Amino acid sequence: MRVGLLTGGGDCPGLNAVIRAIVRKAERHYGDSVIGFLDGWRGVLEGEFIEVDVEHMRGTLPRGGTVLGTSRMSPRMYDDGIERVRATMEATGTEALIVIGGEGTLSAGVGVYEAGAAKVVGVPKTIDNDIGLTELTFGFDTAVEIATGAIDRLHTTAESHDRVMVVEVMGRNVGHIATWAGIAGGATLTLIPEEPFDIDLVAEAITRRHQRGRWASIVVIAEGARPKEGTLELPEPEIDKFGHVRLGGIGQVVAAEIEARTGFDTRVTVLGHIQRGGTPSAFDRVLCSWYGIAAIDAVHDSDWGSMVAFQNGEMVRVRLADAVAELKPVSPALYEVARTFFP
Repeated sequence: MRVGLLTGGGDCPGLNAVIRAIVRKAERHYGDSVIGFLDGWRGVLEGEFIEVDVEHMRGTLPRGGTVLGTSRMSPRMYDDGIERVRATMEATGTEALIVIGGEGTLSAGVGVYEAGAAKVVGVPKTIDNDIGLTELTFGFDTAVEIATGAIDRLHTTAESHDRVMVVEVMGRNVGHIATWAGIAGGATLTLIPEEPFDIDLVAEAITRRHQRGRWASIVVIAEGARPKEGTLELPEPEIDKFGHVRLGGIGQVVAAEIEARTGFDTRVTVLGHIQRGGTPSAFDRVLCSWYGIAAIDAVHDSDWGSMVAFQNGEMVRVRLADAVAELKPVSPALYEVARTFFP
């Protein structure tokens, strides 16, 4: 069988580990040939690809990023997008397409599959851990480790200078990274999109902590966190060329408001794309290897329109359309764990 694959959307640690596992089992176990489309859906739309074999993937397990490149292009951006995908599948002899990506990339895969343009199997990839019907997306564990390490370091400088440190982490619509890193890093407060915040209550909590003799505080905030309606005015967000709201800057706003309300020296650190880069954690390397093998197995079971998912410690298959129908929020029970440590 000739199997195609692509990596789309934002990059994250572990992409190469998934590709490596797919190629290894496809070539050595099933006797497949594998091609990788360059820069996600762009490569499919424009017919650009490379042959990928075991030798090509040698040494890539610990490497961040993706050897295939990635982009946010999608067939949905073109009137003839579906037909272009269909034409590429036919021209390259691609009999199955493994789509590795987040909500946007996988949703495009649903459209392609339902239109009959390609036989699709999905693999959930996002550091945000927001894909439905799977407990874990790869890249999340590494991102949490990076964010936690940064919080650990900021504790020492905050304590040395009696400062409030606001740490902005990724999380457009959900606060999984913020919640996990906030708990693991011993944050004073953790603010997430699922729980709109009142800036006055934030300032009061920090003031109470200072009154107890704790002069340093760490506030972790997801980039998509928002204040309760009518409590704090935010600037109008920018829109990127793909129609997405360009997030970032909420940490700076919150830091300025905390300092204005409390008088405490407050600084902000935006972790940004450092959460996406570098070597994947040991856990993510194992998870990615499992995801890749599960994906090529789904291909050979002809389980088209499926997504491999991690549930209850096992790899299972769910319907791709169901998985992307709704983002997975932070569990209220888990956020309550974080809230327990608030002042």
